Amino acid sequence: MKTYFLTVFEPDGTNIVDETFEAENDKEAAEIGKEKLSELGHEEKTHRCAAPEGHLVLFHR
Repeated sequence: MKTYFLTVFEPDGTNIVDETFEAENDKEAAEIGKEKLSELGHEEKTHRCAAPEGHLVLFHR
């Protein structure tokens, strides 16, 4: 399992979510990240989900 990092920002740059979760691979991490964003109601806010290696698996501006 790898640890992925989900971050959500307000338009002014304020960080409103900074959360980690585990997933087997990037595809699973993207699905989990989308579910978490939906649960929090932040699908349309600027967000990113980064893999432990540093690349993005989700991004919305």
